Amino acid sequence: MQVAHLVAAAGLALALLAGTASAQDRPLKVVGPWEIAGIDPAQSGYIFSRMQVAETLVTADSTGALAPALAESWSAGDDGLTWRFRIRGGAVFHDGTPVTAEAAAASLRQARAGAGILSQVPIADIGHDGGDVVIRLERPFAALPAFLVNYGAIILAPTSYDESGRVARIIGSGPYRVKALTPPLKLELEEAGGWWGGQPGIREVKYLAVGQGETRALMAESGEADLAFSMLPVSVARLKRDPDLDVRAVTIPRTRILKLNAASPFFDDVRERRAVSNAIDRAGIAKAILRNPDLAATQLFPPTLAGWHGPELPPLRRDLEEARRLLAESGWTPGDDGILQQDGRRFAPTLVTYASWPELPPIATALQAQLREVGIELKVSVGNTSEVVSRHQDGTLEMGLVSRLYSVVPDPVGALMQDYGPKGGDWGAMGWSDPELLGIVDQLMATGDPDRQPPLRRRAAEILQEQLPGIPVTWSELAIVANKRITGVEVDPFEVNYRLASIRWAD
Repeated sequence: MQVAHLVAAAGLALALLAGTASAQDRPLKVVGPWEIAGIDPAQSGYIFSRMQVAETLVTADSTGALAPALAESWSAGDDGLTWRFRIRGGAVFHDGTPVTAEAAAASLRQARAGAGILSQVPIADIGHDGGDVVIRLERPFAALPAFLVNYGAIILAPTSYDESGRVARIIGSGPYRVKALTPPLKLELEEAGGWWGGQPGIREVKYLAVGQGETRALMAESGEADLAFSMLPVSVARLKRDPDLDVRAVTIPRTRILKLNAASPFFDDVRERRAVSNAIDRAGIAKAILRNPDLAATQLFPPTLAGWHGPELPPLRRDLEEARRLLAESGWTPGDDGILQQDGRRFAPTLVTYASWPELPPIATALQAQLREVGIELKVSVGNTSEVVSRHQDGTLEMGLVSRLYSVVPDPVGALMQDYGPKGGDWGAMGWSDPELLGIVDQLMATGDPDRQPPLRRRAAEILQEQLPGIPVTWSELAIVANKRITGVEVDPFEVNYRLASIRWAD
């Protein structure tokens, strides 16, 4: 029944992607797990950024280093309060109008007024002067160019907005423009023409959100998907044996975390949080589910984030005896059925996760079994990403298993700012805040001094390792599969840009 279900799902997906173009003009068919929530850049800007529809002033290369995009250069004044971004010549929006400093500044002001990442930057004013976007800050903020890499800062044409200032259509400046958009599953693109970076190798692209990882694998094997993202580890070994496919996996700055409500009676004591951490068999999960034991997360930041990963930190490890000791010390005693109790309350929290990252539900099931060994009865609810966010915001979330990207901006300090502010963050802390960590984040934001940053980063990692407002479970790889009929595929470990314009038909 399961196989039949997957085949049927694949058939439906193939029908949605079907095209009638001739050989060289046929569309590039891309599948991934990410649904398109709408056109608000704060929510779905990552789709339009990754698919090269809209661009930011600054981008990042495959090492995370900042690189020019719509801004060909940038600089800060001596006081660190005034930044100038020089708009490159020759860039045009998809409606044929030029990308000017005035248009870019207006787009950034609209982004700042919303719920995107720019709302977290101490911006006093965004204006323009000749060919420069001029951003004036309330206080020094050395990370500003890195924040402008984020998809929430994509630059849209003035005609993208309605009379109230809301985004009504996506008119960007990338090599592709939107031909058709059917949220939440389907996006069709066509060559925009006039892109400053040159002509894309393939003129049309079709993207389809396919939640089932095995369905994406079947589409790759059948040849009906040219490029498939976020492949299940269980599928990768099989796909590698297919002579028509090229499978690649890169470690990315993303960690799967148990997000805890530290204000709940289950996790308001750091000993409870440490006990949960000690109950987790990370190596077993990484080996059995991810097929790579090296992805066991012994700390929050993976080794790819060399400036943040601390080899000197005591690693998180499994120790059931220590977990039981900490739980007893914090007032939990076994009931008749072995489940811990405290003041008449069973230790039975609900864990919410989602299937858009297909490995999360099986990891949740493994955690359920592992925590049961120390007397915690974990209830698992698989919904969608919005449920984690909404339950964080209304205070009902007890636990969430999430996949957190630490290159929201190319420097993880941007994610720390989002996740561990005074009120926490949708993908970070809940019911927990630490004044020392907040001070460290402020210092990192204000200074670009390479000598001051390393000790601050180390101390931030230590605090998160000691307090565990979120418990790291595994690090991540991004596995993609490309049909060998295409060439020029590049894998961006920072998930900023899929570089679709570089792809060509090999035949």
